[in-house]
Amino acid sequence: MTPQPENDSDEVSDESLMAALQAGDDHALATLMHRWELGVKAFLLRLGVPSSDVEDVAQEAFVRLYQKRDRYRAGAAFKPWLLTLAGNLGRNRLRWRFRRREDSIEAMDEAQPGGFDLADPTARSASDAAEQANLARDVKTAVNALPENLRQAVLCVELEDLSYAEASQVMGCSVKAVETRLYRARELLRTTCKALLGQI
Repeated sequence: MTPQPENDSDEVSDESLMAALQAGDDHALATLMHRWELGVKAFLLRLGVPSSDVEDVAQEAFVRLYQKRDRYRAGAAFKPWLLTLAGNLGRNRLRWRFRRREDSIEAMDEAQPGGFDLADPTARSASDAAEQANLARDVKTAVNALPENLRQAVLCVELEDLSYAEASQVMGCSVKAVETRLYRARELLRTTCKALLGQI
């Protein structure tokens, strides 16, 4: 008796879908995108990619998945492989944005070398309000204040629930480096939260 194809695509594993994609079944990509679109976008947001860029970077990640489908090793865990692709693209976008911001700041300095007038009481009160807003934001988003490599360790292990080995794949470092970064991140978070609470 010939086995019937499964009608419920949710029962097919991600790894099986990747095998089907490698074998030429492009419909498998649509299923993977449906399953992982929101997860990839959430991962990119936590990585620090601006919300205005997340849609583009997520779409690019699935394009890259398709382009690199032959590099996927059969049987390997799919999630860390996909997050590696998305993470690399997200970090590239952040570097690009940082360079553009530096260029904008330089152009603004050249056009307005005097900067802000600190003697202006309006400027001072706006500065005080901004400082208070920043303090409140920092308390709520302490993880985002971590250095990039430490934030990635927290994101991968604590939020994405990856094993140290899977996180090392996503981050492009050794398992020992993941352990070290996670330890440093936790210590820094403890110190940062205490310091921020002490300022309130």
